[in-house]
Amino acid sequence: MFPVSREVFDTAARELEAWDDSGTELCAPFLRVLPIDGASISTLGAPFGTETISASDAFAARIDELQFDLGEGPCWRALATRLPVLSPNIRIEPNPAWPMFRAALDETDVGGLFAFPLAIGTLEIGAVDLYSSTAGPLPPEAVDDAMYLADIVARVVLRRALRDNVSAEHDPYGTGIAGPNPAVPTEEEAEGFSRRVIHQATGMILAQLDLSATDALLLLRGYAFSNGRSVRSVAHDVVARKLDFSTVLSP
Repeated sequence: MFPVSREVFDTAARELEAWDDSGTELCAPFLRVLPIDGASISTLGAPFGTETISASDAFAARIDELQFDLGEGPCWRALATRLPVLSPNIRIEPNPAWPMFRAALDETDVGGLFAFPLAIGTLEIGAVDLYSSTAGPLPPEAVDDAMYLADIVARVVLRRALRDNVSAEHDPYGTGIAGPNPAVPTEEEAEGFSRRVIHQATGMILAQLDLSATDALLLLRGYAFSNGRSVRSVAHDVVARKLDFSTVLSP
């Protein structure tokens, strides 16, 4: 029953923070603490690809699939605007921005559909879709809680993408032979001035975007990954003030 206690919510948030491809499904904490019936989490566009990475049920996955196929819908809008998209009665509300998607829902039992962006600083990752079988708005506190959990999921998804990229680049054919990885510092880069410049750039990014040091470094690495560059080269651009993350709207 909503609202849940802060203890229950904090436990759900910690489960997401600690997610490691095992145990709790990514969508499970959303269902446990929010007044919804289903959830899905997707990445949208390069460099992460467009795919559902977690869904609570087949219908939640289908909602994602429709939006991918049609190229329109709340998830795309949420990521483009960096704001929640709240449709408490999506089947009867006029939605000129996604007419085909809304029409595709006519034969379904969905009532409310709510999308939340997955982004870290300037890096766009994807979206969380939440649905309810009955029409009605999400309470304001539920919107706030969903946004908080979505911020955690954004970090989890980016960490997973960077980890998978390391594995693929270091052993692209499963041969055990390592290859280069532009998003991860090499041994040479990890020494001396290159390490200092990464620390300096991290400090500048956290000041620009009011992030924690951990999230600022994650954003630096994510930007390098999404642009096929080394972390050191991006850090040099930040320190030289050629790259200001507060003014970069997309990776």
